[in-house]
Amino acid sequence: MTGPTATPLAFVEGHLDNVKYNDDGLVPAIVQEEGTGKILMLAWMNDESLRKSLETGRTWFWSRSRQEYWCKGETSGDRQYIREAHYDCDGDTILLVVEQEGSGACHTGEYSCFYRSFTDPDVAPNG
Repeated sequence: MTGPTATPLAFVEGHLDNVKYNDDGLVPAIVQEEGTGKILMLAWMNDESLRKSLETGRTWFWSRSRQEYWCKGETSGDRQYIREAHYDCDGDTILLVVEQEGSGACHTGEYSCFYRSFTDPDVAPNG
């Protein structure tokens, strides 16, 4: 059985001009799971990582803490394959709809980074 495949997205160059980056040259990217609509994570992109993501069909981000590019899943095996890419009405947020491979998107081992609820008494606030 073969897993998901990376498929480059045929994007219109002019749309990239509509993306508004913050003072650090970054834009937040929300990652949503195809099919379920579940929000998996939020990470940061700059122009180069956005282009690389669209050109390769895999999610590439800019790590603010490490000051380097990273392709989601290259270390963990939990890769993301982009199926749709959108930007919001203000151009200041990216939405990537992905096919998630592996055990999930969160570095903690949870499937989604958004596993903690403000109203859930069974989830520890700091864990």
